[in-house]
Amino acid sequence: MRTLVLGGTRSGKSGYAEGLLPADAPVRYLATARRNPDDAEWTARIDAHRARRPAAWSTVEEPDVNALLRAGGAPLLVDDLATWLTGVLDDAGAWERTADISPQVDALVDAVRRAPGRVVLVSAEVGLGVVPATRAGRIFRDELGALNAALARVCDEVVLLVAGLPLHLK
Repeated sequence: MRTLVLGGTRSGKSGYAEGLLPADAPVRYLATARRNPDDAEWTARIDAHRARRPAAWSTVEEPDVNALLRAGGAPLLVDDLATWLTGVLDDAGAWERTADISPQVDALVDAVRRAPGRVVLVSAEVGLGVVPATRAGRIFRDELGALNAALARVCDEVVLLVAGLPLHLK
């Protein structure tokens, strides 16, 4: 089963996604956020996420998400796809120039579609806000919206968290 959990900032999406998997069994937690040693606040957020994970879970930071999805094994929780996409956009230099990231996005969607085991994906829902004032903001919003839609098509279940409440979309 593949589940996509969407939500806005502080909606409870990560906690909800974590609750879908057993706390007392092995789970691979794929943390996609890149650490920045110059950003203490970001590091504290990453550390807080890590501290609340059950002891039976293993954490993989900056993973090759596609390879781990294809590998099977213990259930996978990928948190989150917005930070994964940020890394893809960074690597492509998309903030400064037009860049085609469709090969990376298509590969991720295909890996999710073919994943042999339980997968829970977390992503930010960015389509409910205002149009960003900056080019970078618009690129991010547009690309993440397209990624979320593509993943929703291949997932068995899609849940949107609003104010901590789950709305089952699919």
